[in-house]
Amino acid sequence: MLPLLSGLAAGLSLIVAIGAQNTFVLRQGLARSNVGLVVLVCAASDAVLIAAGVAGLGALVTHAPVALEIVRWGGAAFLLGYGARAAIKAWRGESMPDPTERRGTAGAAVLATALALTWLNPHVYLDTVVLLGSMAATHGADRWWFALGAMTGSVLWFTALGLGARLLVPVFRRRSSWRVLDGAIAVVMVVLAAQLLLRHST
Repeated sequence: MLPLLSGLAAGLSLIVAIGAQNTFVLRQGLARSNVGLVVLVCAASDAVLIAAGVAGLGALVTHAPVALEIVRWGGAAFLLGYGARAAIKAWRGESMPDPTERRGTAGAAVLATALALTWLNPHVYLDTVVLLGSMAATHGADRWWFALGAMTGSVLWFTALGLGARLLVPVFRRRSSWRVLDGAIAVVMVVLAAQLLLRHST
């Protein structure tokens, strides 16, 4: 039971932090657009990466600097592009969905974005594969219970974020609220991209 709870606490502590995945899940939840699909993709991706880390892939990743650099630069480019798109939306006030209506982006586009924000983000690999994998190893034979706890934390958080966003719907009936949200998303994406590029330069 202790490894399970430790994994749950560790998983939540890493996942709850503001990041690319969370901002996207929040926006989809507010727009009520493909929320289940986004939650499933994020939680399932985390489960795969956590399992890979517990299985020992973390050690392999740390010894593959070339692969990490490719993902780092690709992830930074994607985050900058996504941030620029959000900034344009905030500036022009375009494409602001009405949260009281169930209209949304095509499922294929949402799926592609969710996958890209997950698998092109080096922070995800460092948090799930390397860090959680290393922490799980300290539990020896019980490491898979730790992994299960971390996976459960991921499912709980993304489900709560995606479905709980509807509580903020009254606030986002105003067009200005969507502009503020997209502006905040743009800032988060640019900061994450800058962190990746600065880490590379050092």
